[in-house]
Amino acid sequence: MDDPELERIRQQRLAQLQSQHGGTGDQNQAKAQEERMQAMEEAKHSILAQALSQDARARLNTIKLSKPEKGAMVENMICRMAQMGQVRTKISEQELIQLLESLNQQMPKSSSTVKFDRRRAALDSDDDDF
Repeated sequence: MDDPELERIRQQRLAQLQSQHGGTGDQNQAKAQEERMQAMEEAKHSILAQALSQDARARLNTIKLSKPEKGAMVENMICRMAQMGQVRTKISEQELIQLLESLNQQMPKSSSTVKFDRRRAALDSDDDDF
């Protein structure tokens, strides 16, 4: 079963796959990327801890639970404001509410609607008694 032609083809295919996916460096690169992302998250959390009061932080966490994309957007906005020096004191809950209201006015509202078709439910034959 040791066919030299087959072994050569296998080696070529293995080399091709390693070059496409980065080979063994892919694991190291993914690990480094994960560490960078973790460091960025820690830096963001430390900035938010310095910029927000406890009540505002609790409200932001509640927003993140209900609307994760909006919570991330608000977090990034507060981090940018803190880095630019626009935040001089800790942001209170009322200031965060005002910030959220101004953000809601700027964002377009989604016009998703739900339409119920009740006629199908009335024509359901599963409820008929035999």
